[in-house]
Amino acid sequence: MTGGPDTPGRRRAPRLAGLGLACLAGAGALAWAAAALFIDLRAAPPLRALAAAAYLGASLWALAAFKARGKGLWGVLAGFCLVLGWWLALKPSDYRPWQPDAARTPWAEVSGDTVTVHNVRNCDYRAEFDYTPRWETRSYGLSKIRGVDVMFTYWSNPRIAHVVVSFPFEGGKYLDFSIETRKEEGEEYSNFLGFFRQYELLYVAADERDVVRLRTNYRKGEETYLYRTTATPEYARELFLKYVRRMNRAHGRPQWFSTLTNNCTTNVAAMAGEPRLDWRVIFSGLADRMLYDQGKLETGGLSFDALKAQAHINDAARAADKAPDFSARIRAGRAGF
Repeated sequence: MTGGPDTPGRRRAPRLAGLGLACLAGAGALAWAAAALFIDLRAAPPLRALAAAAYLGASLWALAAFKARGKGLWGVLAGFCLVLGWWLALKPSDYRPWQPDAARTPWAEVSGDTVTVHNVRNCDYRAEFDYTPRWETRSYGLSKIRGVDVMFTYWSNPRIAHVVVSFPFEGGKYLDFSIETRKEEGEEYSNFLGFFRQYELLYVAADERDVVRLRTNYRKGEETYLYRTTATPEYARELFLKYVRRMNRAHGRPQWFSTLTNNCTTNVAAMAGEPRLDWRVIFSGLADRMLYDQGKLETGGLSFDALKAQAHINDAARAADKAPDFSARIRAGRAGF
């Protein structure tokens, strides 16, 4: 006869499951700490592999040599905490051999209705890595902001996108904000490396032709989608000033980029009042669907799939290229514009 609902076997199952999860978590922590040593030990690059191997070897030795009363586990935990403490103490820098288009950080002054933004990027591109960097000072009237537009750029995984927020002003002026990695010369972006301390965060304030054409006209394999949000001018002004405050805090005070917690989408979500760790924010390529479901996009009565299809702007951006009415052309005929 089998046992009742509270047999020893049934009681043992949750304990075994919990032990299995603990072992997985412990193995993940060891792997992360070893990877952090291998990737982020900038001060002694030749010793990175040795440090990672020594850490893993010492941890496994402690587990094997001190089984009694969990002493080995305490030793492994102490080692992990030492690595974590070292990693958290790593400081981002404002002084590295930056790419020319990341050489300056923007900042702004607010005087009544006027916001003067310094170091607005407006590069003259001939190819992705062939351009003349230009930095400008521009003034904008808060009372002239008309709404908020948002762009999503995809390059490989449909679940991951880069988000750019564009503020339209009366008279056909636009200022775009792009929160991204501040790349050094020759450096390429990796989602995996973004989990470690490899990239500083950069707030880019740019002419729209700069941030859009870079992605649609010069980089290969990137697809960009442009939406008009339902944001009112009042809300748009509040969001614009939030960008200004964050941009000013970051100017001269570098911070680390993080694929998980400190990137283009989590910062926009925080400023917009969205939960930073919503799975559709973490998987940023799905955030446009989240905005659609929340009623925050102008849809023109279209289904989400139809809206996204007509929001694709690559062809329009290539056709407009250096036209002075570039921003108007990439919006023409799309829902909400």
